[in-house]
Amino acid sequence: MTHPARDLLQTTTAALAPDPRSNPLVPRIADGTAPRRTLAALALEQTRVIPADRRAFQHLADRSARTDPEAAAFFTTLAQGEALAGERLAVFARACGVDEAREASYEPLPGCQAYPAYVAWLALNASPADVVLALTANFSAWGGYCATIATALRERYGFTDEACAFFDFFAEPSPDLDVLATAAVQAALDAGRLDEKRAHEYGRLLQTYEAMFWSTLGDLPSEGRGELRDQPQATRTRQ
Repeated sequence: MTHPARDLLQTTTAALAPDPRSNPLVPRIADGTAPRRTLAALALEQTRVIPADRRAFQHLADRSARTDPEAAAFFTTLAQGEALAGERLAVFARACGVDEAREASYEPLPGCQAYPAYVAWLALNASPADVVLALTANFSAWGGYCATIATALRERYGFTDEACAFFDFFAEPSPDLDVLATAAVQAALDAGRLDEKRAHEYGRLLQTYEAMFWSTLGDLPSEGRGELRDQPQATRTRQ
């Protein structure tokens, strides 16, 4: 038996799958050649991304609460997830050598913050059902990146399980979220309020900004503004 919403989610995710070459950083983390200062920059950028996305998802939930309860449930769950992820992020940042003073003085990189800026634009301007479809396609790639990073942090950098929990959280499959996304897309299809072309456009831009995030971090110079120097080898695995 076919399921229109599930089929649409699968085909959209496949169509928007990123070119592996669009992410130069994760392979370097995977083989342990990315410097710890780049991991620190990743943590610092995420300290801006996570709360911004949480507020954007909550706004989408509020917008759709009356007219699109299935989408509202999806976005509420996303907002709750971002809050939980934020709690885990602080431990990763500290493991990278980021203290509160460094976090407060950090200047975020435009190429990394384009993604949450666009998510905020979607929260204000896009049809919630279209955003459900676009985000679900994007999350597939993000989850894979997080799984690779979580493994590498343990095996290549000596991070503890607690320090890897941020990436473990996103790498873990979420059947409940998949069910919510399917229900939201199906409700939109049934009501005739899903614009597949527009949703694909949103998804393509999300993937482009996601690639920009990783390439910006991957292009960081050996030393310079917006990053930390590597710690001495003797302290690399001390958490």
